[in-house]
Amino acid sequence: MDRRGRRDGFVAVARWATRRGRAYHLSALRTAKRLPWLLAAALVATNAQASDFNFYHDTFAFANATVFKYYKGIAFLRAPSGKTDPANSYTRRCFVMTRVAMQFHKFARFDPHGQPLDDRALAARVRAVTRPAPWREALPPKERIVFPGYANLREMSKARETVLKENIGAGWPTYFRPGNFRMFYQRSPKYQEQTHSRLDDVLAHGDFFIAYLTTYPRLSINHAVLIYARKNPDARSDIERYLVYDPNHPDSPRELTWLPREDSFAYQKDVDFVGGHIRVYQSYGKWLQ
Repeated sequence: MDRRGRRDGFVAVARWATRRGRAYHLSALRTAKRLPWLLAAALVATNAQASDFNFYHDTFAFANATVFKYYKGIAFLRAPSGKTDPANSYTRRCFVMTRVAMQFHKFARFDPHGQPLDDRALAARVRAVTRPAPWREALPPKERIVFPGYANLREMSKARETVLKENIGAGWPTYFRPGNFRMFYQRSPKYQEQTHSRLDDVLAHGDFFIAYLTTYPRLSINHAVLIYARKNPDARSDIERYLVYDPNHPDSPRELTWLPREDSFAYQKDVDFVGGHIRVYQSYGKWLQ
């Protein structure tokens, strides 16, 4: 091939490369334009894990009881259970029950058509569910621990209450949780505003937020709940409302609110808590929290 032929060949190759480069460039631009939609689709897919949480299926049928009884926000030791007072033999398990409800939702599945396990085998599987760190990603269905004979956690905990209570964990270690000590030094409105932002972020990414509630140095509440969804906003108010699983109230969801004008959370009044302002700290979102 002569010099002119080689030159024409190089020119042809260069033009081909240029056209390919423009094609790749246009493809990248199209992908970039679609990126927000792709991210939104991914977020919706991730959020499906949290959105399928059903209070009446995915929580325990039995209740935790407070060690103290409260009157107008003042704590005092409970008397033995009586006809007019809820049973209080199962206490100090609010952290345990919220954590395990989260672990069951992430690491277990139910087979209502299977044969129920005997007590020993059931206890072993319950303990196996509680071993993975609760902040881990949810397992695919095929990798989850199977509980045959029941449709969901609520049904199983009602039928096998004793086995569940004896194997989900003890209550006393929660008094020594490192994350709880934040109540002594992280008490500013700014920290609560950061916690609120973190709460919204966790829920938006399809996970659950276990909240430690306190009014320290007052002792009107010292409690843990599982926040699993944000309620639809009310156009007439800037107050934000969240659905809560409270182990002390297995009958129906409770409500936590965020008051943006005060940079403060508030919790629903009940027989023990007088209601009103509280501080919230995330628990089980990472190691030592």
